[in-house]
Amino acid sequence: MFYLKHGGKTIVLARFIPIVRTYAPFVAGLSQMSYSMFALYSVSGAILWVVSFLSLGYFFGNLPAIKDNFHIVIVVIILISVAPAAIEYWKSRRLKEGV
Repeated sequence: MFYLKHGGKTIVLARFIPIVRTYAPFVAGLSQMSYSMFALYSVSGAILWVVSFLSLGYFFGNLPAIKDNFHIVIVVIILISVAPAAIEYWKSRRLKEGV
């Protein structure tokens, strides 16, 4: 029922949310979303994602503070990318320990 009403928005927005991006196509298939609709929304989301991040990169890449400290920016991007997995690992460890 959810995918009938919000499936397209979910596929587009899933491009921007790492964990949801992994499962959204699977759930779309389970919900029997047609391949043509899935492809339309998926490609639209991909284009929006690329244009958004290219624009952000262009804007922030021209700032002197970013240019002068690019090595720090790379480390921060890596940490942000790894954070969701680390948080989930930490949560699962706490559950196993019963804390």
